[in-house]
Amino acid sequence: MRLNKYIAQRGIASRRKADELIANGNVKINGQPMRQMGYDVKEDDKVEVNGVLLGEGQKLVYYIMNKPVGYITSVKDEQDRPVVMDLLTDVHARVFPIGRLDYDTSGLLILTNDGDFSQKIGHPKNSIPKTYEALVSGRLSRERVKWLKVGVDIDGYITKPAQVEIIKEGPSSSLVRITIQEGKNRQVRKMFKTVGNPVLELQRISIGELRLGRLMPGHYRRITQKELEYLKTL
Repeated sequence: MRLNKYIAQRGIASRRKADELIANGNVKINGQPMRQMGYDVKEDDKVEVNGVLLGEGQKLVYYIMNKPVGYITSVKDEQDRPVVMDLLTDVHARVFPIGRLDYDTSGLLILTNDGDFSQKIGHPKNSIPKTYEALVSGRLSRERVKWLKVGVDIDGYITKPAQVEIIKEGPSSSLVRITIQEGKNRQVRKMFKTVGNPVLELQRISIGELRLGRLMPGHYRRITQKELEYLKTL
């Protein structure tokens, strides 16, 4: 098995990141640095990454979480703020989140120890639709809804066409469902701010056909085999 695949299957990093680790001399085979990208790992080889000896084949696991507001989507935080990993009370595998949800955004988050899977699901070229429910300030005119659907300029980037549906309107706010095809930094918030309706609350409710459902904030569950097979087709 190629070295980068061996590392990815043990949940350390994606194959691309594994190649970087190899090139930088962070990987050792039997105690010696290995910078050969195409090295074929033998059965009796001892593989180390950043000084950590990798064990035998690690079981790959996949979880869905309803991330609450007030948590960082990261394994650790330099400012010692709460991270989503703090919520995993009975997961012993070394998992990590795919993609990011802002500190102030809640909703569907996938966690896994499968580096290859993470790379494929999180790669921008796959254009996997992500649906959010946004409580925004004010009312959205037809013109603003059309603007969001066609694409708006955020930081010099024109967003791809989006699906937009007004669920409920009040005197000072609107509940809107929006589906986007990409995942720029704070994209949904920037889109609504651009049209003049800043986001008050934001929740991601689905990634493709994988839905949050009734999962409570801070709770998580294993992704079913059917859901996993679907995600691997994206």
